[in-house]
Amino acid sequence: MSWLEIDGHHLRVRFTRAEHVLGLVRDQSIPLSSIESVELVGSWREAKGVRVGLDLLGLRRIGTWRRRGHRQLVSLQRGVPALRIALSGEKYDELLISTPEVELLESCLGWRPAASAPSS
Repeated sequence: MSWLEIDGHHLRVRFTRAEHVLGLVRDQSIPLSSIESVELVGSWREAKGVRVGLDLLGLRRIGTWRRRGHRQLVSLQRGVPALRIALSGEKYDELLISTPEVELLESCLGWRPAASAPSS
């Protein structure tokens, strides 16, 4: 199963060897500054468009879902909570990733340092 980790100023998405082959995906390193929002996903119907990768209905989805002007990196597993991570300026517009530590990651990714005031 793929996993998420926060490493310094990056969110890293890592996949197993089987996921690389079956889902035609690569590990990702995304600057935290590119994350626009993070929310819990309640339905697999969030993965929309034309699929490149694996879709075992009701069990596992992994790969890239594309529709006009929108690209999603998807790694969903039945029975495991998932996050939707909206991105800006990256290869993918959105990540849909199952992770057992969803509450911890959601709180960490949702935190943003306060903008520093300009010096006079």
